[in-house]
Amino acid sequence: MSEGPLHPARSDESEPFWRGVGRGELWIQQCPETGRLIFPPRLRSPFAPRAAPGWTRVSGRGHIWSFVVPHPPLLAWYAQRAPYNVILVALVEDPAIRLVGNLVASEDGDIDAIDPSEIAIGAAVRVAFPRVDGDLRLPRWLRI
Repeated sequence: MSEGPLHPARSDESEPFWRGVGRGELWIQQCPETGRLIFPPRLRSPFAPRAAPGWTRVSGRGHIWSFVVPHPPLLAWYAQRAPYNVILVALVEDPAIRLVGNLVASEDGDIDAIDPSEIAIGAAVRVAFPRVDGDLRLPRWLRI
């Protein structure tokens, strides 16, 4: 495997999420009985265990719930980019649903382009889906 970013573990349960990412869309599981959103993906709804979740497209907007600036990174690809940020975003559709990513300055921006002192808890963000390694796209976040 070539040196590059970590690739996500994919499964049958998460494949609709990754297909959406590949199209530039954010899809999250939804309980068919309660309508509540579910993340990470799973076979059964935690709110109605006999129900198989469906999928719904969400806005891709949220707020920074938390963030870290890793020091020192353990993998060479990330060490070359340190310091960089990792943010946790609470979605506007359901703040209990939180996704991990990086805050970037532009859709194709590097993960180390934002000064960590400029990151604010509660800041509004929207998702972007840049190509980060070959065909791999990952959700990244832009301030709005």
